[in-house]
Amino acid sequence: MTTVPKEINAAAAKKNSAEKLTPMMQQYLGIKENHPTMLVFYRMGDFYELFFEDAEKASRLLGITLTARGVASGNPIKMCGVPFHSLDGYLAKLVKLGESVAICEQIGDPATSKGPVERKVMRVVTPGTLTDADLLPEKAERPLLAMCSITQRKTVTTGLAWLSLASGALKLMEFSGDSSTVAVRLQQELERIVPAEILSGDNGNLFDDYAGTHINRVPDWHFDVVGGHKALLDQLGVATLTGFGADGLGAAFGAAGALLRYAQSTQGRGLQHVRSLTTETESEFIGLDAATRRNLELTETIRGQESPTLFSLLDHCRTAMGSRMLRHWLHHARRDQNVARARHEAIAALAQSEAAAPLAATLAQVPDIERITTRIALLSARPRDLAALRDGLLQLPALRGDVVRCYGPGQGGENGLLATIHTALATPAACLDLLVRAVAQEPAAMVRDGGVFATGFDAELDELRALSENAGQFLLDLETRERARTGIANLRVEYNKVHGFYIEVTHGQTDKVPDDYRRRQTLKNAERYITPELKVFEDKALSAQDKALVREKMLYDLLLADLAPHIGTLQTISQGLAQLDTLNALTEHAQQHNWAAPQLVDEPCINIVEGRHPVVEKQIERFIANDCRFVNERRLLLITGPNMGGKSTFMRQVALITLLAYVGSYVPAASATIGPIDRIFTRIGATDDLAGGRSTFMVEMTESAAILNGATEHSLVLMDEVGRGTSTFDGLALAWAIARHLIDTSRSFTLFATHYFELTQLPDSHPSAANVHLSAVEHKDSIVFLHAVQAGPASQSYGLQVAQLAGVPQPVIKAARKHLARLEAQALDATPQRDLFAAPAADPYAQEEEEEASAPLAALNAAQQALLDAIADLDPDALTPRDALEQLYQLKRLAAA
Repeated sequence: MTTVPKEINAAAAKKNSAEKLTPMMQQYLGIKENHPTMLVFYRMGDFYELFFEDAEKASRLLGITLTARGVASGNPIKMCGVPFHSLDGYLAKLVKLGESVAICEQIGDPATSKGPVERKVMRVVTPGTLTDADLLPEKAERPLLAMCSITQRKTVTTGLAWLSLASGALKLMEFSGDSSTVAVRLQQELERIVPAEILSGDNGNLFDDYAGTHINRVPDWHFDVVGGHKALLDQLGVATLTGFGADGLGAAFGAAGALLRYAQSTQGRGLQHVRSLTTETESEFIGLDAATRRNLELTETIRGQESPTLFSLLDHCRTAMGSRMLRHWLHHARRDQNVARARHEAIAALAQSEAAAPLAATLAQVPDIERITTRIALLSARPRDLAALRDGLLQLPALRGDVVRCYGPGQGGENGLLATIHTALATPAACLDLLVRAVAQEPAAMVRDGGVFATGFDAELDELRALSENAGQFLLDLETRERARTGIANLRVEYNKVHGFYIEVTHGQTDKVPDDYRRRQTLKNAERYITPELKVFEDKALSAQDKALVREKMLYDLLLADLAPHIGTLQTISQGLAQLDTLNALTEHAQQHNWAAPQLVDEPCINIVEGRHPVVEKQIERFIANDCRFVNERRLLLITGPNMGGKSTFMRQVALITLLAYVGSYVPAASATIGPIDRIFTRIGATDDLAGGRSTFMVEMTESAAILNGATEHSLVLMDEVGRGTSTFDGLALAWAIARHLIDTSRSFTLFATHYFELTQLPDSHPSAANVHLSAVEHKDSIVFLHAVQAGPASQSYGLQVAQLAGVPQPVIKAARKHLARLEAQALDATPQRDLFAAPAADPYAQEEEEEASAPLAALNAAQQALLDAIADLDPDALTPRDALEQLYQLKRLAAA
C-alpha cells in the first residue's frame, strides 16, 4: 500500500525548504507571505496559477483540475490555474463565495530578466471593494463597512464608516448606549446598509453573529481616531469637517481611517473619486427593522427571491444608476416631509407635461456613468467604457430640453427638484470634446488589442498605423511582380502571426524559384520563402505595429489622466441622471396604474381612501380596495376575520402606502393623507431561527419586544396574530396586554389582527381602539372571501372551511366539526377564569379587565345547550331528504323552547 505524503503549506515550505525551491517558487512564497488570507493569482504567461493550499481551495471552489508542479520537502507542490482572458468569470464566482483575491502580474520584461520575471500584486479583489462591471450587481451597491467602538464608564460609543467604492459615496454614523443597546442598534444598521464586507479590529466581536457577510480582521491600530480624522481631511482636501456635519464625532473617525487605508491598499492607489462625505443620524430616515423590511418585501420576497417585490414592481428605470437610487429610496425614506413633497411635485410636473415617454427613450441610451467615472478615477476604465461615456454625454442636451419643459410656474417652480436636475445635467464641453476627438467610434475591448484611438487624434500613431495598414497593398503589388518575374502563376504572398510574411510556392513549381529566395518553412504541398525585400518590409511593418501598440498604451494612460479633473462634474451628472430616471419611472408607474398624489400633513393621521396593495393587485384579476382611517382619537384598529380573508394584505398595504408617500412616490389609492411617521414596525407570520436557538414563539416575542420598546406616538405598527405560538390562555393574555400597552403607552397607530375574539371588547374600555373585520360568506360547501374591510368584529373565523379548501380529508373535517361544537358548549357552560386578565391591585384597569374577560363567557340556558348538543350529533352527509326535514323541525322546537 502506497503512503500518501503529508501535505505541507506555503509557510512551512518557505521556512524549511527555501534552499530547495526554484527561484520562481521563492518569489511566489514571498508574495504569498504578504497576503496570507487571500488567494494569490500568480501570472505565468497566459495563465494565473495558484499553489499549495490556495490551489486546493480554488480547485474545490471553482471546479478546476488540481495538478502538481515541482517538489518541496519531497512532496509535490499542488497547483491549478485559469487562463488570463477568463479571469473575470472566476473572480465573480470567488467573490460571490466571500473570498478575496490578490492579482499578481508580471511587470518585468521576460527578454531582459536574468532570473524570474519581476512580479507584483497590482490589484486586490474583495467582496466590498469591487468596481469591475463584470463583478458587481448592476442594480445594487456592495459597500465596504468598518466599525470602531470606544467604551467609557460602561457607555459604548460605536462609529460606522461605509464606502461604496463603485460610486465613491462615503458615509459616517455614530451612536452610544450600554453594550446590549448598541448591539441591537448595530444589527439594525447593518441590515439597513447591507455591507458586502466588514472590517473589524483584531479584538472586535460585535460582528461575529452577522451572518452572510465577509468579515475581515485588521489590526486595532488601524482604528486610531486621530489618524482617522486626518485621513478624512486628506482624502477630502479640506481643513475642517464642520461642513459635512461631522463635528463631535470620535469613533466614526477611527472607523473611517481603517476603511480608507484598506480601500486604498486594495486598489494600489489613491481614491480620487471619493470627494464628499455624508453624516447620517438616527432621526434622518423612517426606521425599518429587519423584520419589517422582510415582511413588506421591499426588495426581496420572504422566500429570498428578487420578485415580485415593491422594487421589481416600480423599477421601470432605464439606467442602472436609476435602479440603484430607487432601491436606496425604498430603504431610506426620509422623515423630512419636504423631501417627499419635492419629489411629488416633480412627478406631477413630469405627468402634466407628458414628458415621461420621451425621457425614457433618451435615458435608455445612457450608460452607467457613475461606475464608469469610478473606473476612470481608479485607472481601470476600458476603451469601451470611454466610448459609452462619450455617447451618454451626447444625450444630455436632449434630456435637458425635456426637463426644462416640465418645470416653471405652477409646475414645480424655478427652484424645484427638476430645476436642480436641469442644472446638474449641463454638458461638460471640454470633457466631451476630448472623448469625441480621442476615442474611436467602436474601439477594441482592450488597450492591448490596439484600435482604441480615433484617426487624427495623434499624428505619430496615424503614421505608425499607416505602415501596418499599407502592408496589404504592398503584398498585392509584390505578388504581382514576383509572378511576372518567376513565371509562377499560383505564387502567393501572405502573412500570419506565427511565421510573419512569406512567399508560398507549390512543390511542382519550386524549380522556378529564383536564387534570392530563402526557404522559411516546408509544408506537405508547398514551400514558403522570404526575400531580402520582403524581410526589410516585414521588419518595418511589424516594428510599426508593435510601436503603435506601445504608443496607444501611452496615449491611453494620458487620456485617463486628462479625464481626472472632470470626475467631480461627471459624478454630479450621474446623480442628476439617477434622480431623473427614478422620478420618471415612478411617474410612468403612477400614470399606468392610477396612483394618486399623497398629502403629507403635520397633524397625526393616516387617512387612506380605497387603498390597494401595490404588488398583490398586479397578481390577481380583481383587487378589492379598502379604506383605513387613523386620527389622534382613533389609534388602534382591531382586525378580525377568517384565515385567507385578507387581513395581512390589508395591513401590509397600509404600511406600503405610508412608506411610498415618504419615499416621494404616488400611492395606490384614491387619496391618502398622512401625518408624521418616524418608524414602521411589523410582527407578521410564523418563523423560527433554529441556528440561533430561537423557536417560533421566541422569535415572535423578540419582535414584539422590539416594537413595544421602540414604538412612539409617530410610529405605525402592524401586529398579526400575536400570542398564537403558545397555549390559548397564555397567548390571549399576552395579546391583551400588548394591545393595551400600544394603546395606553406607545400610542402608536396600530393595526392589530387577531383570532382571539375576546379582544374585540377592547374598544368598550379604550375609546381610541376600534373593531373592523374582513368578512366571508359560506356558499354550499365552500367559502367566499369578500376581502372588504367593514366596521365591527367578525362573526366567526371559518377555520374549518379553510382547512377543507386546503384539502384536509373529509372525515377529519367532520370530526373537527363535532369536537368544535363540544368545546364551544363546554366553554360557554364553564365558570369564567376570573384571574385571566387580573392585574395588581394598584392597577386601575384591573376590575375593567376582569369584567371584559368574563363577559363573552356567560353561560347559556339549558334549552340553548340542548340545541347545541343536537346540532353536534347531526351528520348531514348521512341524512335522507325526509330525515333532514324531520331534524330541522326538531331543531326548531328546541330553539323555541
